[in-house]
Amino acid sequence: MYIKQAFKIENDWWLYLVGLLIVVVGIVLGQIPLTIAIVMESLGNDSVAAIDDPYELMGILDSNLSLFLMLLTYAGGLVAVFFTVKVIHKQSLVSLTTSREKIDWGRFWFAFIFWGTITIGFIGVEYFSNPENYEFNFQLVPFLILVLIAALLIPLQTSFEEYLFRGYWMQGLGILAKNRWVPLVLTSVVFGAMHLANPEIEKLGYILLVHYIGTGFLLGIMTLMDEGLELALGFHAANNLVASLLITADWTAFQTNSVFKDISEPTMAGFEVFIPVFIVYPVVLYVFSKKYNWSDWKEKLFGKVVND
Repeated sequence: MYIKQAFKIENDWWLYLVGLLIVVVGIVLGQIPLTIAIVMESLGNDSVAAIDDPYELMGILDSNLSLFLMLLTYAGGLVAVFFTVKVIHKQSLVSLTTSREKIDWGRFWFAFIFWGTITIGFIGVEYFSNPENYEFNFQLVPFLILVLIAALLIPLQTSFEEYLFRGYWMQGLGILAKNRWVPLVLTSVVFGAMHLANPEIEKLGYILLVHYIGTGFLLGIMTLMDEGLELALGFHAANNLVASLLITADWTAFQTNSVFKDISEPTMAGFEVFIPVFIVYPVVLYVFSKKYNWSDWKEKLFGKVVND
């Protein structure tokens, strides 16, 4: 069982606090290049120096450079997670990733292609339904640079979040709580709360947390039912990569040289936030459950975690 992998490693509770500190340090170190770039751009520019919104500050840089430097933050966090697991907990990357003998890349690519295709479909439907809300933003050279940056670094960003929440903390909280539902709930809620600083929350309202927390539950359920991170890693990477390449807006966390730009004035989100969480996500879980023959849902999501 996936969570039980943590019984085989150095798993004293205080080691997870040390691990959390190391991850924070990794994130801070990863932010240094972005901070330096913003400071250098701000020197002698009083109007820039007066900006206190971090996302607005990143807007003073070229969008590709800004994206590259921002994603380095997550790369620093991912390195810190891997360092913590390997050095502090004496755990292999394979056992952090899956309960299988080796990482199943077929699962990763199935989830990536499946959700990537659906995401492209949703964006296409939205574009053709409301073409007045979008403008063609494509510029060949900046877009090719974006593709390179996104393909290399966005999987590191999404992998950092998956290995931290659905990997490191899911296993650690699971053996501490001795059950599966506590780590599922806690990691999903904290994952959603992590997005509170996103500019989308300010524009669309706190109801958007339903989407973020719901996505956390989706990824957590995938991990527990499939006994590994492979599906969650593929799903999350496809979601962020496709979105960053196809569409951007002035009020989103990722502002990129994408194909299209949303020029509509954002309004507070409403009922539409619930559609992906309560309609689309259950369908995704159903497809995966049939593909990989999931069974015994109650035990895998709510059962006890005991060291055999």
